[in-house]
Amino acid sequence: MKIIAYGIRKDEKPYVAKWQVEHPEVEVKIVEDLLLDETVNLAQGFDGVVAFQQAPYTDNVLATLAGYGIHYLSLRNVGVDNLNPVAVKANKIKVTNVPVYSPAAIAEFSVTQLLNLLRRTKEYFHKFERHDYRWAPEISHELNQQVVGVIGTGHIGRVAINIYKGFGAKVIAYDKFHNPELEAEGLYVDSLDELYAQATVITLHIPLFPETEHMLDQAAFAKMNDGVYIINASRGPLIDETALIEALDSGKVAGAALDVLEDETKVFNHDMAGKNMDYPEFWNLDSRENVLISPHTAFYTDVAVMNMVKQSFDANLELIQTGNSEKEVSFD
Repeated sequence: MKIIAYGIRKDEKPYVAKWQVEHPEVEVKIVEDLLLDETVNLAQGFDGVVAFQQAPYTDNVLATLAGYGIHYLSLRNVGVDNLNPVAVKANKIKVTNVPVYSPAAIAEFSVTQLLNLLRRTKEYFHKFERHDYRWAPEISHELNQQVVGVIGTGHIGRVAINIYKGFGAKVIAYDKFHNPELEAEGLYVDSLDELYAQATVITLHIPLFPETEHMLDQAAFAKMNDGVYIINASRGPLIDETALIEALDSGKVAGAALDVLEDETKVFNHDMAGKNMDYPEFWNLDSRENVLISPHTAFYTDVAVMNMVKQSFDANLELIQTGNSEKEVSFD
């Protein structure tokens, strides 16, 4: 059995090596490049593919894999929005993901970034760079005084809720699918409009689907409280960045912490020093003292990376051996 793994980073290699020792019957080829039109030919002769990337898996890549007789693609992440469902089904590709690798990693990071916004740390860092050590006028806010609206109560959302409750914040939640324990606690509101009307903080923990793209748009921001804080460690296109910029300009939004962006592949995970980049929304947001941008790093902990490698390789081997996996993603 032969598995080729694309986009393997230095931090992943020890976990791949450990998996290989535990599965000596499998030949594993590591490729640092992403699975792109230019690199898909490296997969010829293999039984399965393991991959992770923010760039799209093109229709040509999927067709080429199928042409090589490869129908098993295991992703080392949750999201599948960079795959065309039509091409997946047309080429009879079975796709697995890692639905739960470390909810705590993302939840903890999102809360940390909110605390940084409330305590205005970016502004203090910049003052220190100027050797200005006065505390005024950057007075802070306390998390225990906030009404945190959590949109999405899956694994990550539920961990975030517990953390917020630990800080003493009031938590409300919205999800189409209610968790029985949260329902019993009375945390759910009936609509997004109700959440927007109550929350002083809104944090997103939902997938990207056509119906959730730009869910935070001009109309949504208009329904929110003045001075609301926005946290997004889920998917960039959930927020209309032009509308967010307008809301920041007007003061409707007091601050935002963004671990994901609409066009993040232009900048994230690249050394852009001395390079030009055509992304005016990024430059606008990054220049603001009340906006924190991180390079899609909420997931990036040792625990999460270990689980992403192990679970994706396990799923790919399971597909090769049996043709099925409990982690298979349905595109119906």
